[in-house]
Amino acid sequence: MENTNYKKVKQVLLIILFANLGVALLKIIIGNSIKSASMTADGFHSISDGTSNIVGLIGIALASKPIDKEHPYGHNKFEVISGLFIGGMLLFLGFKIIIDAVTRFKNPVTPTITMVSLIVLIVTLLINVLVCTYEYRIGKKLNSYILVSDSLHTKSDIFVSIGVLMTLVGVKLGLPAIIDPIASLVVAGFILHASYEVFKSTIDVLVDTAIIDEDDIREVLKEFKTIKSVHKIRSRGSESNVHIDMHIMVDPNLTVEDSHVLNHNIEDLIQAKINKSAQVIVHTEPYYE
Repeated sequence: MENTNYKKVKQVLLIILFANLGVALLKIIIGNSIKSASMTADGFHSISDGTSNIVGLIGIALASKPIDKEHPYGHNKFEVISGLFIGGMLLFLGFKIIIDAVTRFKNPVTPTITMVSLIVLIVTLLINVLVCTYEYRIGKKLNSYILVSDSLHTKSDIFVSIGVLMTLVGVKLGLPAIIDPIASLVVAGFILHASYEVFKSTIDVLVDTAIIDEDDIREVLKEFKTIKSVHKIRSRGSESNVHIDMHIMVDPNLTVEDSHVLNHNIEDLIQAKINKSAQVIVHTEPYYE
């Protein structure tokens, strides 16, 4: 990712950090005042959104460092490593909410529902929808791993808030108090699922899981009539830092200069049709009938 993009990602994370902290504070204050475990849990989930923004900022600061002698491939994986911390925090928070919910099952408390609490929840829900949409759109535009991952985390918060809203309305309609800790378990489920998604995506990058479908690369290479055959296609990295290497077979009489031009054209076309951040290494071999 280019340094200018890293700066834009940092700006987006700062904006969303303040939005998440504001949302979290409102939910926790209202949740405690009406004795709603599910709304308070939702507030702490929003804090985890803000904490993930801080971790993302640290990761981006490290990832944006230029290439040096010790890191010839750059520092991009720091952005990915920050995802592991986000996943870990979500995992811890999910289990904490489960423990709190179990306690509430033993000693259920009926939440005091007020019009203010409902309005606050609806307002914070709308803020989360705007934040998630904005972050995901910018993340895709900048090809930023951390923004897209963080937006998916915020998206889980939207479904959690909807669940809490339905719970409060249910209690208002006369459903038993035990529905509140049940909703907390649902909240925990969303958080644990978000943790799983973050862990899976980060580990896939760190263990060099193929990032590009081999067939997609073969399809692009069909446009080069000079290439007689291709094999040993490999890819790794993240959406913002893709590495591809392959072996191609060409006419043995092809000059070194022509091979050089061909290699550059392959990289340019892959960047145009598959991923603009792709770095491609081509090993050229002679082809015989």
